[in-house]
Amino acid sequence: MATKTLTIMEDVYQMLAENKMKGESFSDELRRILSRKKSRKWSDLKGLLNEEEGNNIIKDLEKIKKMNLKLLKEKL
Repeated sequence: MATKTLTIMEDVYQMLAENKMKGESFSDELRRILSRKKSRKWSDLKGLLNEEEGNNIIKDLEKIKKMNLKLLKEKL
């Protein structure tokens, strides 16, 4: 397979290196990131949210679940 050389900034290289999965080449990583698959693995979402943001989303989802259960009980 033919190859190409890309020049990237050091900070971008560091981001790619930190995000790369074990045994994955940079080409594999870029292919994974840039692919437009409809189904994605949970591990592809790693790093999108920090812990605080994730916890806030969980709390919001729990509130929504409680409200939905309450509405459902009222309708039954």
